[in-house]
Amino acid sequence: MSGLGGLNKSPDGVVIGLVQSQLPVVVTKADLAAQTNKISAMVTKARKNMPTMDLVVFPEYSLHGLSMDTNPEIMCRLDGPEVKAFKAACAREKIWGCFSIMEYNPSGNPYNSGIIIDDRGELRLYYRKMHPWVPVEPWEPGNLGIPVCDGPNGSRVALIICHDGMFPEMARESAYKGANIMLRTAGYTAPIRHSWHVTNQANAFCNLM
Repeated sequence: MSGLGGLNKSPDGVVIGLVQSQLPVVVTKADLAAQTNKISAMVTKARKNMPTMDLVVFPEYSLHGLSMDTNPEIMCRLDGPEVKAFKAACAREKIWGCFSIMEYNPSGNPYNSGIIIDDRGELRLYYRKMHPWVPVEPWEPGNLGIPVCDGPNGSRVALIICHDGMFPEMARESAYKGANIMLRTAGYTAPIRHSWHVTNQANAFCNLM
């Protein structure tokens, strides 16, 4: 990003909008649907507020909140209504989006997953968090490796989630796969702020991202 915080984008620049929002309380399917609609509306708001934005990024737990509820009734699937709504929002607003879902796992605890959808509403990246924050998080460790996808305006984008970024191997693997942007969505709270800054800066500097 360059030029007045992305208002005047350079020809090969990528403008990324990072959403910070109040955590929802999601207990029922109706709660989940309401929060899905809220996130979809925020995609529209992002596009209207900054026409030059290429990618809008929502934090970990933005859909399900921090309750760590593993109730299968409110878990998501890639072909479910929540992901369909996010795809529709990105296509409607012609913007890339990064979203957080807690994904149903028929063989164990749910996965903490992240997805990137392009400006045509197509799923471009699908990642399952590899390092749940033990002993706090109940999620099944991810089993998809670290995918990287072609991103907006010629970029290459990787996605890791929260505690993943405490391990330098995650950023290095992303860089080996050609990523020049690594997103690290998170639900960390204030006590982790210093570690968050240090690890993000070190991972970015050492891997040219």
